Amino acid sequence: QVQLVETGGGLVQAGGSLRLSCQVSGRIFSVYAMGWFRQASGKEREFVAAVRKSGGTTYYADSLKGRFTISRDAAWNTLYLQMNTLKPDDTAVYYCAASKGYGSPHGANEYDYWGQGTQVTVSS
Repeated sequence: QVQLVETGGGLVQAGGSLRLSCQVSGRIFSVYAMGWFRQASGKEREFVAAVRKSGGTTYYADSLKGRFTISRDAAWNTLYLQMNTLKPDDTAVYYCAASKGYGSPHGANEYDYWGQGTQVTVSS
C-alpha cells in the first residue's frame, strides 16, 4: 500500500502562486509514476501533471504548461506542484496520485492510490 497526503492548498488571489506538497509513504518501490489531478465543482477530474519515477520524464496538461511545474525530492518521499499566475479557473480540489503501472500518465484510471485532496481557491 502507498499512502498519500496533500498539503498546501488555500485561498489565493488571481495572479498569485501556491505550492502543493504530497507526502508519500508505504511501498514507494512499487510506484512507477506519480501525478496531480484536479476536480472543480460539478466537473470531472482532470489531469494536471505527472512524472515517471524512471528517468524523471514529466507530462503536463497542454493548458497548464508554463504555469505549473511538477517536481519531487530525491527520495520520492514528497511530490510537489508549483502553481504560478493562478486564475479563478484553477479553483478545484487537487489530488495527488500514484501508479504502479506503465500506462498513460494522463488517465486517472491508470492510478492506483489517491490522496484525500486539498482545496485551492483562486479569487478574482
